[in-house]
Amino acid sequence: MKRRPLIAGNWKMHKTVAETLAYIEAFKPLVAGVEDRDIMLAPPFTALDAAQRALEGSPVALGAQNCHWEEEGAFTGEISARMLSDIGVSYVIIGHSERRHLFRETDEMIRKKIAAVLRHDLIPILCIGETLEEREAGKTLSVLERQLKEGLKDFSARDLKNLVVAYEPVWAIGTGKTATPEQAEEAHAFCRRILAEMFGADFAETVRILYGGSVKPENIVGLMARPDIDGALVGGASLKPDVFARIVCFGRMK
Repeated sequence: MKRRPLIAGNWKMHKTVAETLAYIEAFKPLVAGVEDRDIMLAPPFTALDAAQRALEGSPVALGAQNCHWEEEGAFTGEISARMLSDIGVSYVIIGHSERRHLFRETDEMIRKKIAAVLRHDLIPILCIGETLEEREAGKTLSVLERQLKEGLKDFSARDLKNLVVAYEPVWAIGTGKTATPEQAEEAHAFCRRILAEMFGADFAETVRILYGGSVKPENIVGLMARPDIDGALVGGASLKPDVFARIVCFGRMK
């Protein structure tokens, strides 16, 4: 089955509102003719509202980098899925390795966040991936299985009809190291098998599984040539509009 590619940019803690608007002004013409794949940008929370207005009428969707699982309440510093929906966000990145490891997010917290995102008809991008120590210990597949089964526990295939999964080996994020296309494909194919066990083969064939971890223009074509890799979640290389546009337009630009 041919799944529609998704190329997503995660800016992390970068860019002011003014820098975001300048980026979007430069980026939109570079991707104006792209209609055969989805594009998403996830600026910081402070720039989301301005970014949504600037992206209006373009093929670029807006994403958020995180959210809380409650609707509202005494959660200082947190943002709810309801708030994100209110300003036009379409995607929410959940369970990024930096959230898991720096902020100690558990699989149960991630499951609750997915539930909150789904309540507001937003699209969750569930991030999973192993550390270098886990890979060297031969635990990659067991880690991925646990993260999928715990993070998606108690949902139905219908609940998750728009789910996106992002495989991001922790050892490749921001390090310049990239999983080879063969390593990435092995992990993606395994994740699809686990999703098939959980929700059925038809569901697993429709879920987009992105690769993340030092993605750049030089390696995107090789990654996207693999049958189970449906796009990319791009960090550092998404911070420059011309570089990210080259990734978005893989296979279209010489």
